[in-house]
Parts: sequence; C-alpha cells; structure tokens
Amino acid sequence: MSVVLFFLAAIAAIVVWWLAGQRLTSRPWLEIGHLHDRRGPARIPPAKIGLGVFLAVVGALFSLSVSAYFMRMASSDWGALPLPGLLWFNTGILAAGSITLQWARAEAGRQHDEAARTGLLAALASGLAFLVGQLFAWRALSGAGYFLAENPANSFFYLLTGMHGLHILGGLIVLGRVTAHAAQAPIDSRTRLSIELCAIYWHFMLIVWVVLFALFAGWASGVIYFCRQLLT
Repeated sequence: MSVVLFFLAAIAAIVVWWLAGQRLTSRPWLEIGHLHDRRGPARIPPAKIGLGVFLAVVGALFSLSVSAYFMRMASSDWGALPLPGLLWFNTGILAAGSITLQWARAEAGRQHDEAARTGLLAALASGLAFLVGQLFAWRALSGAGYFLAENPANSFFYLLTGMHGLHILGGLIVLGRVTAHAAQAPIDSRTRLSIELCAIYWHFMLIVWVVLFALFAGWASGVIYFCRQLLT
C-alpha cells in the first residue's frame, strides 16, 4: 500500500507542477497592464487541461499495476524473467522519438515548417520501430519458453508491456493525423498546439517505460527499499 501511495503522490506532484506552469494558478487581479489591454492573462487551452487529466488517470493506472507487481514478487511462485537485450535498443528508439518530437515542437514554434515536418516523421517512424521491437521481444521470450501463463512474472511482463504498447499505438494514431495535417498546409497555431500535446504525451510515455524497464531489469528491490525508507 505504501508503494501505491508513493507512486500516486509522485504523479500528483508532476501533474500539479505541470498545470502550475500553464498558469492555472495565476491571479488575474494582480496582473499589471493598461485598462485598454483586453488580452488579459494567458489562458491554458482546454486541450492541455484534458491531456493533463488523461495523463493523471494513465499514471494512476500504471502506478497500481506497478504496485501489484511489487506485491506479487514476494510470492513463492515468482520466477525471474530474463530481460531481452532488444529492450535496451527499444528504449533508445523511444527516447530518440521523444527527442525528435521535442525538436519538432521547437521548430514549429520558430515557424520552420519543413524542419518540424521532418521531426514529426522521424518521431512517427521511431514509434513504429518501438512497437515492432516490442513484438520481436515478445517473440524472443515466447521462443525461449517464457509464455504468458507459465509464471506470474511472465504474465506481468506481457501485461505491462502490452498496456504501454497500446498507449503508444494510440499516440501514434494521433501523431499520424497531426503529421498528415502538417504536411498538407502551413503549420498554424492549432497545429503547433497539437505538436506540443503530442510531445508532452510522448515524454510521459517515455517516463512510464523507463520505470517499467527498471522493474524488468531487476532493480525493483532497490526501488521498494527506497520507497519504504521515504515513507517510514
């Protein structure tokens, strides 16, 4: 239970920090400006608020799953699952996609449309490569005899990587639509916002994957000890 609270608190802190950066906590009565200036304080787009709420829900879902992983590890029937070496490569691919998407976001803000389109295509390709790499990792494990129902560790691996892969697939669908729209017309403010939201989502999915990768790599015991030390 303490691990659940720790992860939920960490996600809540990230969401609050992000929303505060979007000026949700601004006090308009303290804004300095002229009476004829009707622009007022900058407002956060509703799409950003929706994304923040969605990421909080997704984060809570993964936090509960990771907590169940921790608790199940203490069972006597838990067997170690070898980490496929391909996961290291997949992690680098996902990180590269996050970097290129952030670059596309910056280039779109500078109104460098061609560079932004290149970044979007690169991020889209890296996301597809990541999913293909995950399928190959599944195939390697199943070929070695590590099937879904063979052991609780196997089940958790397929469950968590499958959940993450589905979220990546959903992000790729949205990113594909944004990329197609950016290729057909000049990048306007609405498209720039869409690129920014895609970048935020991709960064979040990268953080989730790094946490999962740490679990699969066998670093879970150290994380549990750290969490208990913080909460005791």
